Amino acid sequence: MKDEDIVRLLAALAQAHRLRAFRALVVAGPEGLTPGVLAEQLGLPAATLSFHLKEMLHAGLIGCTRDGRRLIYRADFARMNALLAFLTDNCCAGQPCGLTPAGDLSCDLPCDCPAGACADPAP
Repeated sequence: MKDEDIVRLLAALAQAHRLRAFRALVVAGPEGLTPGVLAEQLGLPAATLSFHLKEMLHAGLIGCTRDGRRLIYRADFARMNALLAFLTDNCCAGQPCGLTPAGDLSCDLPCDCPAGACADPAP
């Protein structure tokens, strides 16, 4: 994925309504959601939601299909996973990392952060 693509994806998520809408579509899974259901879940007016869905469509974060008269929006899981892979590509200086039960990234490398800057500083 090119840097321009990454910036476009991150920019599309850098707004509270879009982030909430994207997360709702991720939760909905492959079945997706109609704009009406999504607007109701998020408490957004249809026009506002339409604007945000358009922005995410242009970025490639979501897709849209027609089912009769209904539009179904779905998260593009392949793009989402490509973005996550890019963001974590050099995690922990290339050493294997794991997820703690709380979901925080951790690794066995010593922490070079200034005192108090790390959420989980190494001993």
